[in-house]
Amino acid sequence: MEFRALDEFSKKYIPLLDSYMRDLLRGSPEELYSAAMHLIKAGGKRLRPLMVIATARALGGPDAEARALSLAIGIEIFHNFTLVHDDIMDNDDYRRGMPTVHKVYGIPLAITAGDLMFSMAFLSVIRAVEVGLGHELTVKAARTFADASRKVAEGQGYDILFEKLWDVDENDYLKMIYLKTAALMEASASLGAIAAKARDEVVEAMGEYGRLVGLAFQIRDDIIGLYGDPAKTGKPVYSDLRRGKKTLLVIYAAARDQDLRRKLESIFTGKLTEESLREAAEGIKATGALSYAEGLAQSYSQMAIERLERLRSSGLIVDEEAYSVLRELALFSAQRDK
Repeated sequence: MEFRALDEFSKKYIPLLDSYMRDLLRGSPEELYSAAMHLIKAGGKRLRPLMVIATARALGGPDAEARALSLAIGIEIFHNFTLVHDDIMDNDDYRRGMPTVHKVYGIPLAITAGDLMFSMAFLSVIRAVEVGLGHELTVKAARTFADASRKVAEGQGYDILFEKLWDVDENDYLKMIYLKTAALMEASASLGAIAAKARDEVVEAMGEYGRLVGLAFQIRDDIIGLYGDPAKTGKPVYSDLRRGKKTLLVIYAAARDQDLRRKLESIFTGKLTEESLREAAEGIKATGALSYAEGLAQSYSQMAIERLERLRSSGLIVDEEAYSVLRELALFSAQRDK
């Protein structure tokens, strides 16, 4: 499927976002700031800041864009901060086709660069007061952002702990991915609505849209992490199995095939070969886990679109182009291949 509205929106706003981030992440010591910019310069889809801007425009028109930009930049810098620390925890060598920050700059400086990015992300959100958001709404935006930051940390904690456990069910998994992934997309849509100076119930409705997109996005990420094309993903085949991740696919399959569960337990304790990984991936698919995960991602994507359509039918959408971007974002979250 083509995503023309999203593609055009990306071409328009990603260079602007990147320019602002380069200006913000410039300082001394130079090597620290270079480390902070390393992953950002490698590119990325920038879906979260695009969601902030598209939501602001959809609900508030062009006037809301200026108020949304600093919020969008804060979201993207924060997201990249989480990736820098995530790569250290997982000891990953590459991301976005480039060596990870800690592989280039060393672990101590990479951790410090992540800390710097965390700080600058909050600074960017607070700067919204300088472009007309107003004190009260800027405090509301900062509180929304801080709450999402807390949730992401909790989600990462669950993800780490789940690697050691087998009594993890689908509800545990959905809670974890909400915290780790969907909460930041929930915040992205909420911040866009705040930038549009929308009513509280509209901010909440857009937050629900972002949450559903985030859930679809992470489930799709799990599918790609197991069955994705390494040429597109930049990661080795069966990468999530190699890392012992309790994804929805693994949880679903292990609950339905005890022999497969024992094989997965063996793999996750370090007894992995290319053959065992291939057999496990085929076994997971044979249980129907792949079809189930694809269906659930599509379901969340459609529910997100329904939230948008309700706002539109209520006369709250003032920018149809931005509405189309948000709709395609929901579809893309469940259909992407990298």
